[in-house]
Amino acid sequence: MIVDDVRDAAHPQSTSRGGTADIGTLLDEGPYTRMQKIVVLLAAFSIVMDGFDGQLIGFAIPLMIQEWGISREAFAPAVAAGLVGMGIGSACAGLFADRFGRRMAVIASVLLFGSATCAIGLAPDALTVALLRFVAGLGIGGALPSATTMTAEFTPARRRTLAVTATIVCVPLGGMLAGLFASQVLPLYGWRMLFFLGGALPVVLGLLLLATMPESPRFLARRPERWGELGRLLGRMGRPMPEGVRYVDALEQARERHGGFRDLFSAGYGRDTVAVWAAFFMCLTAVYSAFSWLPTLLQSEGLALSVAGSGLTAYNLGGVIGALVCAVAMTRWGSFWPLLICCAGGAISAFAMRMIDIDQNTGLLIFGFALHGLFVNAVQSTLYALCAFMYPTGVRATGTASALAFGRLGAILSAFVGAAVITHGGAQGYLALLGSVMLLALVALALVRRHIPRRLPASS
Repeated sequence: MIVDDVRDAAHPQSTSRGGTADIGTLLDEGPYTRMQKIVVLLAAFSIVMDGFDGQLIGFAIPLMIQEWGISREAFAPAVAAGLVGMGIGSACAGLFADRFGRRMAVIASVLLFGSATCAIGLAPDALTVALLRFVAGLGIGGALPSATTMTAEFTPARRRTLAVTATIVCVPLGGMLAGLFASQVLPLYGWRMLFFLGGALPVVLGLLLLATMPESPRFLARRPERWGELGRLLGRMGRPMPEGVRYVDALEQARERHGGFRDLFSAGYGRDTVAVWAAFFMCLTAVYSAFSWLPTLLQSEGLALSVAGSGLTAYNLGGVIGALVCAVAMTRWGSFWPLLICCAGGAISAFAMRMIDIDQNTGLLIFGFALHGLFVNAVQSTLYALCAFMYPTGVRATGTASALAFGRLGAILSAFVGAAVITHGGAQGYLALLGSVMLLALVALALVRRHIPRRLPASS
């Protein structure tokens, strides 16, 4: 009987039949209602705060190093501690979200990184900063996979790629806002107030999410004891259901076998999982080399702190534009060529900047970092949409989180390598690092077999 129900529910025309409803059909082929858009907006706000708090440290590092009289290499462990926390948070949040729900994973992450960021304003030394950045990193790392999974599971399939990417693009958007915020706060109040105020904002958002954010309908569909809650949620989404209806997720359940981490390497998934992990690793090495060290690099090349900070702001602005353009391109042409072209653009722009005279062409260099940020963030942001397509519901959060967690190893590497490269290789070595990792990301993404396919205009 259950098998028959699942088979019937797999067909769009049998959305509700014999007391059974297919949640996949209801969501993917139904309207994109105002309530769903509000949930996606709330998830996006959490990612804005994620990018905002995650990048505050990059703007504050030059002043913190100056105040405590330490070298860049001595401060690298404090940067790395935050990135280690992000990696652990990414992995744990995915498992938590798949077992206990996407809603609490998002809310707990936002409250955690907001509170820890506030506390950094009281830090007496670099060791304390490292400990607090580790705690904040747990939340920053956890917010990304949980929020993107929430977005994917509230959005119809025809709009999912763009919606997920628009959510992830909020990371560089948050970083851009952090740059503007830091340019106003740092000169007047110093780096401690930067963290006090920067941490208070996500705490307020976390309380708002606690009061307003619902649970994912696809998550609720897998828990019969919560089907009443799911029915009320579907009613708010413009899909009223009769009392006592049974829910299945036919297409997703048909793709699943054992569930959990092992499915990421089951038949047909192993090669794609490894390739996507490698792509995340390379992209996050490039991204966090910029987030953590770009202002420090530019200041070491003789630029004023305000100009050095504008380099990272420009990088993030380019990232916002690039991610949105790449998402639109992927919606029309699929993910293969847009991702490979952007990887190539990231590599070419980095190597081309090595020919710029920083003293004579500062403006051109800032533009170059904006262009580089456009390409790199276009790849990084849309990788989440690729994960959302690759993996079924039961392991979607785990798949996304594990890819991000592995990618965080590249971010951690950037904490030490970035400091060393700037010290010993200057701008030339730094730009060579950025270009090389994007070439390797191109190779990894060329090996992925399960790319998002081209969507014909009639079905968009």
